[in-house]
Amino acid sequence: MKTAHDVIIKPLVLTEKGEILREDNNQYLFKVAYKATKPEIKAAIESLFSVGVTEVNTMIVRGKPGRLGRRMGKRPNWKKAVVSLKEGDAIEFFEGV
Repeated sequence: MKTAHDVIIKPLVLTEKGEILREDNNQYLFKVAYKATKPEIKAAIESLFSVGVTEVNTMIVRGKPGRLGRRMGKRPNWKKAVVSLKEGDAIEFFEGV
């Protein structure tokens, strides 16, 4: 059984898209575990922040290719979650940033 801290890796607060979603649609962005499912993400957000979640959308963000000297490589892929909250709910962590 995964705990809420295993599912939610970190909030994505300093993105322009995240600010627009938060202000207009009451949606928040999180970096989540690659194997996390939508019900696990919903339960983790509700337990960590004591808010009501109406919808969870997820996407896989592809890692960028990179190079260190002669060696070619790639950053790992990761999962992003867009969490929609109920009307009137807000996550104070994001306020004032």
